[in-house]
Amino acid sequence: MLDLLAANPLMPDPRLSWLPVLLLLLIGVGFSLGTLLASSLIGPSRQGKVKDTAYESGMMPVGTAKQRFNVRFYLVAIMFVAFDVEIVLLYPWATSFAGALNADPATGRYMLVSAAVFFVLMLVGYFYDIGRDVLKFD
Repeated sequence: MLDLLAANPLMPDPRLSWLPVLLLLLIGVGFSLGTLLASSLIGPSRQGKVKDTAYESGMMPVGTAKQRFNVRFYLVAIMFVAFDVEIVLLYPWATSFAGALNADPATGRYMLVSAAVFFVLMLVGYFYDIGRDVLKFD
């Protein structure tokens, strides 16, 4: 590795730019394996009837796990994920929109129309949820 650094100081090897990624990967894998090893060596290993039961916030489990849920819970979860993805996509769009509009108005208009279509699709999903009374928990 050191010979790559000494080869040409003006034009470094492009593979060297991947060293931080490799280092981060090694640190992540090392930490994960170290934590697993430490927990197996240090952690308690008692077994018993109480340890093998399901933990339900300090309450004894009652009934079966195959209970049916109202579909509203799933629709609310999907709606949360959709709006979360919307926010994640909105930040980079908002930061690059002004620059793109100043650099090339055609690109800026294209970005604006794309965002408008995206928002309309999000509103269709939102109004669908309102129409299905998903947000009314009586």
